[in-house]
Amino acid sequence: MKVMITVVHPAWVHQFHTILEKLRARGDEVLMLAVDKDGAQSLLDSYGIPYVLCARGTGRNVAEKGWLFLRLCVEFTARALRFGPDILIGRASPMLAVAAWVCRKPHLVYEDTEVSKFSLRICKRLSTKILTPRTFLTDLGARQERVDTYKELFYLHPDVFTPDRQALRDAGFNPDEPYVLVRVVAWNASHDVGKHGLDDEGQMSLVRRLEATGTRVWVSSEKPLSAALEPYRLQTPFALAHHVLAFARLVYSEGATMASEAAVLGVHALYVNVIKSGSTQEQSERYGLLYNFNDGADRYERALDKALELLADPRLAEEGRRKREKLLAEKVNINDYYIAETDRLAKAGRKG
Repeated sequence: MKVMITVVHPAWVHQFHTILEKLRARGDEVLMLAVDKDGAQSLLDSYGIPYVLCARGTGRNVAEKGWLFLRLCVEFTARALRFGPDILIGRASPMLAVAAWVCRKPHLVYEDTEVSKFSLRICKRLSTKILTPRTFLTDLGARQERVDTYKELFYLHPDVFTPDRQALRDAGFNPDEPYVLVRVVAWNASHDVGKHGLDDEGQMSLVRRLEATGTRVWVSSEKPLSAALEPYRLQTPFALAHHVLAFARLVYSEGATMASEAAVLGVHALYVNVIKSGSTQEQSERYGLLYNFNDGADRYERALDKALELLADPRLAEEGRRKREKLLAEKVNINDYYIAETDRLAKAGRKG
């Protein structure tokens, strides 16, 4: 079977690398088309995944993003026509959806980001099937199938991921000291237009107050940090990011993905962003592993107060492990499910 996939963000690499390994291990031919955003290319290299680099960014403004969309629609379609895939898979890439429609091949999507409105508007018309978490807040119509799982279980389910303290030590990181991980996003994604986070002074104040608890603070950032914050920057390789997450006492994140990753690893997380997600809502309301701060100008301060409260609990890690056991017991092993659906759709071919 021939499979074509694209990635435009490091999270997509994490999500599908196990799928790619399983497909290649059984003899399938896979063509990976990559767009380098926030280190996606470095992560592909670290996993040893062969790829074709099609762009070195996703555009800095609406005009650049629009031009890149048109250019990649043409390039992805041309490559698909030459490669002749049986199926195209991945996240809600509108460019790949266009390529699949032109080539009359099935397109299987897994998407959990409700605010990717432009991508979803195209995919719900051109893709064959869109898998989403059961808690997805948007109705995508007849092509949508809700699955009781999370995107993060593609790569953090215990069947495919085991946290490794020694790997971190070998990279010069100490996983044995108590630490908090703060995630700062760049606010340059298409769904971030008009939104912003803390300024440099606010970020420094946050780090100092967390540090005052006697806990080490590391900052994972998509963007340049101020000179004062730069010494706190997490320097471990991209491929070790989830090992760092797994041993953190707490995660304070502007990004939904890292907050959700922490939750499925059994690490309590605070998600501070006006963008709401069905997955993070369930991780809060059903499992108590994540705390959402989506509203109010004081959301950063309220999240910090909650962080200080949690850090004062000596049983925090034990409680996280207990809550994670419940989560895993109730969720679908999505890798097996996705591959089975890939095989079914490839065999059936495109019907509409």
